[in-house]
Amino acid sequence: MRLIQTIKNIFKIEDLKARLVYTFLIILLYRFGKYVTLPGIDPSQLEGLRNQTSSGIMGLLDMFSGGAFSQASVFALGIMPYISASIVVQLLGIVFPYFQKLQKEGESGRRKMNQYTRILTVFILILQAPTYLVNLHAQLPASAFIISGVFFQISSVVILTSGTMFVMWLGERITDKGIGNGISLIIMIGIVARMPASFIFESGARLNGAGGAVALIVEIVVLFVVILATILLVQGTRRVPVQYARRIVGNKQYGGVRQYIPLKVNAAGVMPIIFAQAIMMLPIIIAGYSSNPTSGFVVAFSNMYGFWYNFVTAILIIAFTYFYTAITINPVQMAEDMKKNGGFIPGIKPGRKTVEFFDMIMSRITLPGSIFLAIIAVLPALAVKAGITPEFAQFYGGTSLLILVGVILDTLQQIESHLLMRHYDGLMKSGRVKGRSGAVTSI
Repeated sequence: MRLIQTIKNIFKIEDLKARLVYTFLIILLYRFGKYVTLPGIDPSQLEGLRNQTSSGIMGLLDMFSGGAFSQASVFALGIMPYISASIVVQLLGIVFPYFQKLQKEGESGRRKMNQYTRILTVFILILQAPTYLVNLHAQLPASAFIISGVFFQISSVVILTSGTMFVMWLGERITDKGIGNGISLIIMIGIVARMPASFIFESGARLNGAGGAVALIVEIVVLFVVILATILLVQGTRRVPVQYARRIVGNKQYGGVRQYIPLKVNAAGVMPIIFAQAIMMLPIIIAGYSSNPTSGFVVAFSNMYGFWYNFVTAILIIAFTYFYTAITINPVQMAEDMKKNGGFIPGIKPGRKTVEFFDMIMSRITLPGSIFLAIIAVLPALAVKAGITPEFAQFYGGTSLLILVGVILDTLQQIESHLLMRHYDGLMKSGRVKGRSGAVTSI
């Protein structure tokens, strides 16, 4: 079979085999850290924390940390503080010229940006760690704390901060010496780790309840349809033809060929959902300081499976999709780069007309992409309304599904690149796999 032969070819390439083994060992180390509970806490008395993270917003946080949040682990804060810091640094690149300059300096600029991201991550952790400890005291009985007082607070903040920084370092090691994007893989592994238990629980609930095996089969079929639709969203592109003029340098002729610029249907990726969910967490924070936490507004916007929560979330996602696409794709820069390289779009004048053409194309393809992204984001709530357990419903859409699809496609793309460079057949019959970049890997 072709698949078996491809797997054999993977292990024939020493460099690729070493990278895969290295990646597996790093992931194994990360998963082991989930079970290392914070010093001073009795791991046998975490039932209250597990109940809190069984669904809702806390369930999402626990999913992204790979279950470490509900284990009061040294990795409890996961990699999300680093993601938050990365988002802030990217936004700074829009506002401040200094960061814009760094973005254009290539590798040296990227290193400085990464350094600022790490520093900001530490500051975020110093703020988040005490909040996590306050939540622990609220959810666990007093007997669960073997050590208490100022020493426990300070030592736990240091350990939680160090744990996240260590996870970040593991992700960077995967990126440098393994296969795939390390940070994305770590998030994906945390999501995948919850899937077997969620599926078993859902299967038991269905087989012992109404619908039985038929209802379970329908759920699985719908899940596969949603996954396929998400893959189409991630891979969808609009190819814009670009004609390069002939240029003669010395005795050689360059250009005179037509190429294509792939414009993503979903250029913003998963970021609009992350932005929207961050804003939608504000009502929960307000409820904690409100004198009337049971008011209609707070209750309506604290229920992530309710109508108003999901309606506002969908509107925010559509708005943020346009916003993030606008800051990541610069039509003016694209038009200037084409002009410098002697390229033009057939039938479109260079300069302002080309910029207007790119703006028009991006507006047209971003609208359906943003609407579909909003639909994916609210699918878990619809799944819960249809009777699916909240734990299993998370895999029907939202951030988790987009991360799973995107990371898997990117990792397969890298593996295929190694195979094609050694003149082996790729993972697909056509010899190419599309990743989130929208480009086609073909060597």
